[in-house]
Amino acid sequence: MASHNLKIHEQCSVAPPSAPQTSLPLVFFDLFWLRFHPVERIFFYSLPVTHSNPSIFYTQVVPNLKTSLSHTLQHFSPLAGNVLWPNGSSNPVVQYTPGDAVSVVLAESEADFDHALDNTPKEASELRCLVPHLESSDSHASVMALQITLFPNRGFAIGISTHHAVLDGKSSTLFIKAWASLCKTSDDDSESSPSSLPSLAPELEPLFDRTVIKSPSELGFNASFDLTKLVINSFPGENREERCLKLLPFPPRLEDQVRGTFVLTVADLERLKNRVLSKWDSVDIVEAESNSNSSVSSKPTKLSTFVVTCAYTFVCIAKAWHGVEKEKNKFACGFTVDCRARLEPPIPENYFGNCVWGHLVESKPSAFIEEEGFVIIAKSIHSKIKQMIDEGVFHGVGDAAPRYAALAKEGVEILGIAGSNRFGVYGYDFGWGKPSKVEIASVDRALTMGLAEKRDEKGGVEVGVVLKRPVMELFGSLFRRGLSDE
Repeated sequence: MASHNLKIHEQCSVAPPSAPQTSLPLVFFDLFWLRFHPVERIFFYSLPVTHSNPSIFYTQVVPNLKTSLSHTLQHFSPLAGNVLWPNGSSNPVVQYTPGDAVSVVLAESEADFDHALDNTPKEASELRCLVPHLESSDSHASVMALQITLFPNRGFAIGISTHHAVLDGKSSTLFIKAWASLCKTSDDDSESSPSSLPSLAPELEPLFDRTVIKSPSELGFNASFDLTKLVINSFPGENREERCLKLLPFPPRLEDQVRGTFVLTVADLERLKNRVLSKWDSVDIVEAESNSNSSVSSKPTKLSTFVVTCAYTFVCIAKAWHGVEKEKNKFACGFTVDCRARLEPPIPENYFGNCVWGHLVESKPSAFIEEEGFVIIAKSIHSKIKQMIDEGVFHGVGDAAPRYAALAKEGVEILGIAGSNRFGVYGYDFGWGKPSKVEIASVDRALTMGLAEKRDEKGGVEVGVVLKRPVMELFGSLFRRGLSDE
């Protein structure tokens, strides 16, 4: 799906009909992500021939998508705005001013739609042309950009790029869900007046009230460490001015890299859970030497899908990488936790912004490639989650920056997670059925696996990874073989 197979049909802007000026301060949850790469997703939708014919698509489907987008932005106006740093302000803000709009690219692809939907590993560069560029400079950054790409007579893709300092995964998927809802129920009456704009279901209305987020000191920890600076320091030569808003260059890893989607069925997950539990007492965790104060939890009665999915995938990645490049033998993993329900008092599920906090799993860097690495890492992730539940989501927060720095200095590869199997992305129906495929394109910008629920089985999971071709071949072999082992 090379970019030369893509032609731009139109570049336009879509704005909310009548939203007032708004300004939202970025809070401490947001600031870590200030110069991080955007989160990029692609939703693929199959269409009947009657709608995917180009003349019908551009005259009926696209106007419906644009109108419902405008109506949705009336409820989510900050997404049409920019990240700015006002004079005299200690923190940046997200500001929407009437006249601001979301950039929307309309494109057409000659690529094979079925190939795009296939889970089999394919060139990592193929999807890049379906993802819109998110503008940023030293003084401002766009919040969201969209691209709608037609595959004539087959379907279309919606590519969405969002600024991570403005919204986390739960918030960005809330927006897509709201847009799909208004598009599906739209009568395409583009002449409707602002007074008759469609309303959203209460659970889809975003909550922008930043006062529900307490300060770090109110939450009981010292935020004097600066993870943002830690990120910036990884990019020598980049603008390090404190007030700079230009996104750091996390270029996609494309050369000799392939992207694949791997599926874990409910039956697979049960086998993996049973395997860990059956070996729980016979396999010891040897934790990172710097974490002598942590404790390993006792054997649970059950394990979560999240724990075994992450542990299994991470260990398969580490063993495949080590198998191809012997010197790659030190790994660590981390994950972000949605804090909405874990704060005191809890904040509403529809809070719009960032409300996630990262945790590094406490395991020895060599544990991933040991024979029982899967069991060790599953126990480590489970213990970390239990510790967080028992001692609070910010437990050990002061150790985070030094630990990241120490791991980086030691040459440890840190593996991360994007997305969630709880976002329900396969339920987002714009009126033409649920997505045929959902990809987190931005996993090619870092050592990250993308997580989503399985499209056609409740309780199953899809995992997206981008790896060097020889590593992917070994990863696929290890992943499949491990599911048949008893």
